[in-house]
Amino acid sequence: MENYNEKISIKSWAEEDRPREKLSTQGRRALTDAELIAILIGSGSRSETAVELSKRILHHYENDLNKLGKASIGELSKFKGIGEAKAISIIAALEIGRRRNDSETKAIEYINSSRDAYNIMRRHLMDLNHEEFWILLVGRSQKVLAKELVSKGGLSATVADPKIIFYMALQQQASGIILVHNHPSGNLKPSHQDIDLTKKISAAGRLLDINVLDHLIITDNGYYSFGDEGVI
Repeated sequence: MENYNEKISIKSWAEEDRPREKLSTQGRRALTDAELIAILIGSGSRSETAVELSKRILHHYENDLNKLGKASIGELSKFKGIGEAKAISIIAALEIGRRRNDSETKAIEYINSSRDAYNIMRRHLMDLNHEEFWILLVGRSQKVLAKELVSKGGLSATVADPKIIFYMALQQQASGIILVHNHPSGNLKPSHQDIDLTKKISAAGRLLDINVLDHLIITDNGYYSFGDEGVI
């Protein structure tokens, strides 16, 4: 009698469904995203190989690894064939990749442009499903003194209290502040609230002789600088 629950050995898989062997013989660059994910999850099921399962997961996230990188354990566990352990493996691997990318960028000690500020802050604000408001505090020579989380908000808004911002700046004896927050929606255009808040904090800074040098809006695909656009 045939055993329909018998596990298929890896050696019985078609060549294209054996990503570990492909990596060993052809190198890591030869593998597709789905094949790399298949190595992470290890096995599929009687009806679906690990590669097919990985393709299905990627298709759900529009074949975008950045979108997959935002998925939670609960979301990934909804896929048939993905339990909590496999979900954690995927999330951990994508996080390692993100951190590797961050570590390849030399630490910036001085800010000479909006790009410098963006490179410092992007690791903190990418792949978030909520808004966060941060400040970069700099000294007279534009040396970075500190980066501080001011507040966390919801999907579309966060509140930044000027009193907290300038308390942090005075504690560090900062001469300049760069405001930074993210838009989880991916929209780089500043809202009316963003513009009003920037004006309010800039006006307060002038009274304390602490310049608001810029305000960055960061998304997964880039950033908007109030300073570069002449809005501040």
